[in-house]
Amino acid sequence: MEVGLITGIVIGGLSGWLAGKLMDLRFGILMNIVIGMIGAVLANAIFDRAGIHVASGWLGYLVQGFVGSCILLFVAKLVRR
Repeated sequence: MEVGLITGIVIGGLSGWLAGKLMDLRFGILMNIVIGMIGAVLANAIFDRAGIHVASGWLGYLVQGFVGSCILLFVAKLVRR
Protein backbone atom coordinates (compact mmCIF):
# COMPACT_ATOMS: atom_id res chain seq x y z
CA MET A 1 0.00 0.00 0.00
CA GLU A 2 1.28 3.43 -0.90
CA VAL A 3 1.23 5.96 1.88
CA GLY A 4 0.65 9.57 0.88
CA LEU A 5 3.29 12.21 1.52
CA ILE A 6 1.41 13.97 4.32
CA THR A 7 0.43 10.67 5.94
CA GLY A 8 4.03 9.47 5.66
CA ILE A 9 5.30 12.62 7.34
CA VAL A 10 2.77 12.39 10.18
CA ILE A 11 3.28 8.67 10.79
CA GLY A 12 7.05 9.02 10.36
CA GLY A 13 7.12 11.85 12.88
CA LEU A 14 5.01 9.88 15.33
CA SER A 15 7.14 6.75 15.00
CA GLY A 16 10.34 8.80 15.32
CA TRP A 17 8.98 10.56 18.39
CA LEU A 18 7.94 7.26 20.02
CA ALA A 19 11.34 5.72 19.27
CA GLY A 20 13.06 8.82 20.67
CA LYS A 21 11.09 8.46 23.89
CA LEU A 22 11.94 4.76 24.15
CA MET A 23 15.63 5.27 23.36
CA ASP A 24 15.77 8.46 25.51
CA LEU A 25 17.21 10.55 22.67
CA ARG A 26 15.82 13.87 21.51
CA PHE A 27 16.84 15.30 18.16
CA GLY A 28 13.88 17.65 17.65
CA ILE A 29 10.66 17.23 15.73
CA LEU A 30 12.16 17.72 12.25
CA MET A 31 14.86 15.14 12.84
CA ASN A 32 12.28 12.79 14.39
CA ILE A 33 10.23 13.03 11.19
CA VAL A 34 13.27 12.32 9.04
CA ILE A 35 14.42 9.43 11.26
CA GLY A 36 10.88 8.01 11.33
CA MET A 37 10.50 8.11 7.54
CA ILE A 38 13.95 6.67 6.87
CA GLY A 39 13.37 4.12 9.60
CA ALA A 40 10.13 2.98 8.00
CA VAL A 41 11.86 2.47 4.65
CA LEU A 42 14.77 0.66 6.33
CA ALA A 43 12.50 -1.61 8.36
CA ASN A 44 10.32 -2.30 5.32
CA ALA A 45 13.38 -3.52 3.41
CA ILE A 46 14.57 -5.62 6.36
CA PHE A 47 11.13 -7.15 6.94
CA ASP A 48 10.67 -7.93 3.23
CA ARG A 49 14.06 -9.67 3.07
CA ALA A 50 13.27 -11.68 6.21
CA GLY A 51 9.78 -12.58 4.98
CA ILE A 52 8.11 -10.90 7.95
CA HIS A 53 4.67 -9.43 7.27
CA VAL A 54 3.51 -6.65 9.56
CA ALA A 55 -0.04 -5.31 9.58
CA SER A 56 -0.90 -3.41 6.42
CA GLY A 57 -1.95 0.21 6.14
CA TRP A 58 -0.99 3.01 8.45
CA LEU A 59 -0.61 0.68 11.45
CA GLY A 60 1.95 -1.45 9.62
CA TYR A 61 3.79 1.68 8.50
CA LEU A 62 3.80 2.96 12.10
CA VAL A 63 5.19 -0.33 13.44
CA GLN A 64 7.83 -0.49 10.72
CA GLY A 65 8.73 3.15 11.25
CA PHE A 66 9.03 2.59 14.99
CA VAL A 67 11.28 -0.46 14.59
CA GLY A 68 13.41 1.25 11.95
CA SER A 69 13.63 4.43 14.02
CA CYS A 70 14.81 2.45 17.03
CA ILE A 71 17.53 0.87 14.89
CA LEU A 72 18.61 4.26 13.52
CA LEU A 73 18.57 5.88 16.95
CA PHE A 74 20.62 3.02 18.39
CA VAL A 75 23.24 3.58 15.68
CA ALA A 76 23.10 7.36 16.26
CA LYS A 77 23.64 6.80 19.99
CA LEU A 78 26.72 4.69 19.24
CA VAL A 79 28.12 7.28 16.84
CA ARG A 80 27.39 10.15 19.23
CA ARG A 81 29.68 8.69 21.90
